[in-house]
Amino acid sequence: MVAVRWCELTGTRVMPVIFFGRVKSYNEISVEATRTMIPTLAKPPSPSPDKRWKIVDATMRRVGQHSRGLIETLHTVQEAFGYLDETALRYVAVSLRVPLSRAYGVATFYHFFTLKPAGEHTCVICLGTACYIKGAPQLVDAVRRELEIMPGETTPDGKVSVLSARCLGSCGLAPAVVYDNEVAGKVTPEQLRQQMAKWDAHDA
Repeated sequence: MVAVRWCELTGTRVMPVIFFGRVKSYNEISVEATRTMIPTLAKPPSPSPDKRWKIVDATMRRVGQHSRGLIETLHTVQEAFGYLDETALRYVAVSLRVPLSRAYGVATFYHFFTLKPAGEHTCVICLGTACYIKGAPQLVDAVRRELEIMPGETTPDGKVSVLSARCLGSCGLAPAVVYDNEVAGKVTPEQLRQQMAKWDAHDA
């Protein structure tokens, strides 16, 4: 007599199937049912041509596009962009096939994640190896002198948030800075100060 078991995927009774005189195991049946019932979903396209998304994609490939890599992937987004906005959360959630609510829950639960910069303008300074060697510390010092704040802080008037990133994916432009989502390359301390002054004059 062949035992009848319940299929965990469908909630119905299943009988072992005989193929060419061989009874297939329940594990084989379960795997085949999974392949039939759960199609492979294509990864969505990147939200924009920004090279930083390639860094995020590399992290997701490393974790096998699996939900267990959610926190690591969100870390990568934060390190690349400085914060997690709705676009990033949706992209990561769809790519890793997790509910948006789960991605949002993780982003709001851990204090080291930031959903949006506090300032009206954002200045993200890359501190990756190439940028560091070619002058990133001098840029941080220029910000400290000009705005009297450090990366991770916002000016008292709420106009500018200064953030740091480990890599922007633009090593050929080192040292690189992102002004309100626009990447600028080979930035000098003087150019950085000019941008800060431009924002201040524009908002005055």
